[in-house]
Amino acid sequence: MTLAYPPQPDRDSAPWWARAGRREFAVQECDSCGTLRFPPRAFCAACRREAWHWRRIAPEGTVESWIVNHQPFVPGRRDPYLVVMARLTAVPGCLVHGNWRAARPPKHLEPVVAVFTEVEAEVTLVDWTPADV
Repeated sequence: MTLAYPPQPDRDSAPWWARAGRREFAVQECDSCGTLRFPPRAFCAACRREAWHWRRIAPEGTVESWIVNHQPFVPGRRDPYLVVMARLTAVPGCLVHGNWRAARPPKHLEPVVAVFTEVEAEVTLVDWTPADV
């Protein structure tokens, strides 16, 4: 599958995309106050410090919300598809979106786990599937 508009990593997100490509699930952790955060950014929202590192966490969460997308972003793909917003178990303040990888619709607050989907040699997406599969 070739993406019409592949993600464009920037200064803050490039390391996250590289980790996703290695099938690692991580968030930033502030070196000053220990706050965990996602999406990646240069400064901690809690203490405004700039020093941080990546911390691997379990790729688990619960379904917070979802939508049915009818906009074709991938060439040749015209079928509607589900996009879920998962609240991370290890970092309840963080939400991560991704495609839904199950035959049935998601349920609100359903436990989910991340799965990694390689769509191009340099692009791996984080998607979600029910935890009981």
